[in-house]
Parts: sequence; C-alpha cells; structure tokens
Amino acid sequence: MKNIFSYTFAALVAVIACSCNDNIDVKQEYSFDLYTLPVPKRITQGETVEIRCQILKEGNFAENAFYIRYFQSDGKGALRLDDGREMTPNDLFPLKSDVFRLYFTSMSAERQVIDLYVENSFGQVVEKNFSFSNENVLEAKE
Repeated sequence: MKNIFSYTFAALVAVIACSCNDNIDVKQEYSFDLYTLPVPKRITQGETVEIRCQILKEGNFAENAFYIRYFQSDGKGALRLDDGREMTPNDLFPLKSDVFRLYFTSMSAERQVIDLYVENSFGQVVEKNFSFSNENVLEAKE
C-alpha cells in the first residue's frame, strides 16, 4: 500500500512538473478607441475650435505608445496639439498623454474636413472625422 502511494505521488509530481511552462503569456496588444467631446459644426475664417480627446484602452501595456496624424481633404486650416506643437498633414506625432486637446484654426471661407488617425505601437488605427461649415457661407445661402 505504501508502494502504491509512493508511485502515485511520484507520478503526480511528474505530471505537475511537466505541465509547468517558463513562458509567461503577457498580452501586449489591446484594442482602443478615441473619444471626443462634441465640436461646433460651424466655424468662421480665423476662428479656432478646441477638440477634447481621450484614448480609451481595453487594457494597458506600459510600453505601448500612441501617435496622431491628420489629413485635411477639404478647405485649409492649421491643427496644433495642446503642448503647442504645430501639426503637419500626414506626419506622425507622439502623444504624451491619453487625454489631450487639439486646436483647429480655419484658414479658409469654405467647408473644411479633417480626418484624425490615432495609431498605437502595434499598428492599430482609429479614425475620427470632423467637418466644419463656414458660418458666413451658410448665412449668405439663407
């Protein structure tokens, strides 16, 4: 009986030892979204609007970094980050925080559309579109 117990115990220890793995599966890639507060739909030439943004992450991996770029398909304007960095279209800019503000200044009297792209270290991209109509053009049509 003592022998059976010893063999059973030894077999159990062997099974446990073989099932252990030194490779720890650490999840690094988490999905995310860009949340923005509502922005005005109308803007005049020379006016600046604030776009308040927050990156909402499913999980957190300390080494994951976020970057932002934009493209302006209609109109003309300037976009800058809350730390004063002037953004140029299609160039990646590192984000220093998950909560940030953008400032868009209209430089034309026509409709303006900007597309924001936030990308993480793993290549995941979230896109947000903003469209602004010029108040003067709308008033002239009415």
